[in-house]
Amino acid sequence: MAMTLIEQNSPYSHWEYVHPESGDRLRIVPERGGLVTAWCCNGRELLYLDQQRFADPGKSIRGGIPVLFPICGNLPGDVLPLPGGEYTLKQHGFARDLPWELQLLDDQSGVKLSLRDTQATRAAYPFEFLIEMRVRPLANALEIETTVHNRSDDVMPFSFGLHPYFQVADLNMVHLEGLPNSCLNHLEMAEAETARQLERLSQGVDFLTRPAGSVALVDEASGASLQLQHDKPMDLTVVWTDPPRQMVCLEPWTGPREALISGDHKLELKPGNKQQLVCRYISG
Repeated sequence: MAMTLIEQNSPYSHWEYVHPESGDRLRIVPERGGLVTAWCCNGRELLYLDQQRFADPGKSIRGGIPVLFPICGNLPGDVLPLPGGEYTLKQHGFARDLPWELQLLDDQSGVKLSLRDTQATRAAYPFEFLIEMRVRPLANALEIETTVHNRSDDVMPFSFGLHPYFQVADLNMVHLEGLPNSCLNHLEMAEAETARQLERLSQGVDFLTRPAGSVALVDEASGASLQLQHDKPMDLTVVWTDPPRQMVCLEPWTGPREALISGDHKLELKPGNKQQLVCRYISG
């Protein structure tokens, strides 16, 4: 691998990608769900990572950019009903728990992370697939371009999402722009007023919205902002906070919870077809 991608051991084992022109940096831990654990843009680290929890492989990760596939959220009883039978699929799917392959993009503009089906994944989700995620630091931005390939002989239903954790200086001084007036409160699985949810960021929220365009996270205490630009079909936005952690998850999803059962925003790929999904986070 070129010198833009270097294996590092501190503060934890990871691969470090440094952009050859801007010097912006990514840290990637491919064996832990293809996880991007750090994104340093213009000298400032934007992602949150609980390193103490990360050091315990028995615990779920709190931080970085976990990948959600083949479902976002959970299913009733963790059961996915398909024409060929019922399958056990846990919350957010399995992509965030599996080892991914990592390589440098040919033009060195970023990295590519790849995940293929295995015997274990087919026991939970009976499809042959390939996910290729291209992660590129751009000027003041991070672009994540994902291609999902259906390599099986059957139509493949799926949802895909990202679950990035962004550092904030003070949860009490954060606001979000571009969200619609109503949302789905995941804690109660009921419609709610978005404004009321935003008032509760420092108490803990989990809600899904269907915005018409980009969404901005404004951290008034630090003067920083972050804009999520997401294109259809990955244009739903979930907001999640987990106090006392000083972070906000601003998540692009293709479909809501239970999409593969309800049909709401369910994506389906015919055999041999692929689906491209793009989002960008712009730092301000």
